[in-house]
Amino acid sequence: MRNLLFTITYDGTNYHGWQIQENALTVQEVFQNAFKKVTGDRGDMKACSRTDAGVHAREFCVSVKTESKILPERFSAAMNHWLPEDIAVRGCKEVPPDFHARYSCKGKEYSYEIWNNPIREPFLRGRALHYWYPIDEKKLNEAAGYYVGAHDFTSFCTLDRRETGDMTRTVTKAKVERRGDMVAFTVAADGFLYNMVRIMAGTLLKVQEGKLMPGDIPGIIGARDRAKAGPTAPAPGLYLNKVFY
Repeated sequence: MRNLLFTITYDGTNYHGWQIQENALTVQEVFQNAFKKVTGDRGDMKACSRTDAGVHAREFCVSVKTESKILPERFSAAMNHWLPEDIAVRGCKEVPPDFHARYSCKGKEYSYEIWNNPIREPFLRGRALHYWYPIDEKKLNEAAGYYVGAHDFTSFCTLDRRETGDMTRTVTKAKVERRGDMVAFTVAADGFLYNMVRIMAGTLLKVQEGKLMPGDIPGIIGARDRAKAGPTAPAPGLYLNKVFY
């Protein structure tokens, strides 16, 4: 039995996230079907994360235990032959037997992208949030800086049965920057709670609206109360950028 690590990228527009669901098409289902066509079995797959419906991934990792003898360097082309155009394998390598795409992960980086122009951009439909009022990226960058550090992020989590135990996460980077009409919030951490990045982004937009001040962020974190933070920003603006091992 071999353990292979696949690095993939996908446009999540047409999928209900990564994890297999009943009566909904997911990236995992499509990936497993392609893997079966290549190897004859579905393999034992472990993903680095569970992305929500409509969320995209520039880098997403999947470890697969399989008895297939196909060389890692040939797997990419074989998988991409069967995958649809909105999913692609970027690389494959053999990893130790105890490697797990999720539990071996040391951290992840996400970005939330906002098209900041009075006129919508049709080519970004489903790929960025359209926000037509002017954004002060310097003000939002100041607010984002308060996310950095080890904090209990209960205020920035949609609570359900998925989230139990320690809610502390260590954020190593949080910044807002503008690239023309695109404003991007980028955040890296050793782990993320359910909807954490989207709630962080929604809270920054509350700062932009003047309903919160940058200096309010520490109090929101300290409250450990979801009601104190901003809304959950829509899924299509969210990208998983990097996975760290």
